Amino acid sequence: MDLGSARHAFVTGGASGIGRGIVEALADAGVHVTIADIDRSGAETVAATRPGELAALELDVRDRAGWRAAKAQAEKRFGPVDILVNNAGIGFNGRDIADLDPEVFDRIIDIDLTGVFNGISTFAADLRVRGRGHIVNTASVMALTAGAPGRGAYSAAKSAVVAMSEALRQEMAPHGVGVSVLCPGLVRSNLDSTTARLGGQVEEVVHIKGDGSLGMDPAEAGARVLDGITRDLPYILTHPHYLSHVDARMDALRRSFTEAEAAGAPR
Repeated sequence: MDLGSARHAFVTGGASGIGRGIVEALADAGVHVTIADIDRSGAETVAATRPGELAALELDVRDRAGWRAAKAQAEKRFGPVDILVNNAGIGFNGRDIADLDPEVFDRIIDIDLTGVFNGISTFAADLRVRGRGHIVNTASVMALTAGAPGRGAYSAAKSAVVAMSEALRQEMAPHGVGVSVLCPGLVRSNLDSTTARLGGQVEEVVHIKGDGSLGMDPAEAGARVLDGITRDLPYILTHPHYLSHVDARMDALRRSFTEAEAAGAPR
């Protein structure tokens, strides 16, 4: 997508972390941005850094009526949305699937997967009618690897985001709308506080313990997202060293196909 033609972007989870990095990169490119975040104060703080270019509103991505209201409010201010970034999410809690509280599973799926669908459901049809624009859905590099203990629900949600994005890309391409799925590794964020705000057990979120100083600078992640939008990349990646983990998964799949063929499975 030519970013010069984009006037308005809508970014969920834009008050911190990857979302804020994307917001600032879009604003630097001359795009007005609506920051939609469950942390209204945080979103307003970011918006205040660039009055007239950024606007803030509160949104729980599980709330479909809230999505409709947010769309109306955002477009009244900045006009139709050209770029949708479904970035809001929470982390995993480190429990084995067998020990996972069903409420925790439901919360992760509702926010990390259904929240992305809600954004698509709210904006994608309009983008299709207008015949231009771009959608970015945030998944995780964990969706592309062979998985890891304690991350089952999170990986399930993020893997589904990848699959949904791949299908959506094929559906929207004939209408001039691009779709990318962002699969980041560790990026500095406030994911722990967001998870806690929504009822998660932060002390068990093993990958985000500490002071938030670990991981890629969100500004770099934001720059990679803009590059992915400009180039219409199907997958936007931040940590290429994970390729070895992806290769391990693919090797296991290839071996399984070879074994099935050797067993005389139908072609």
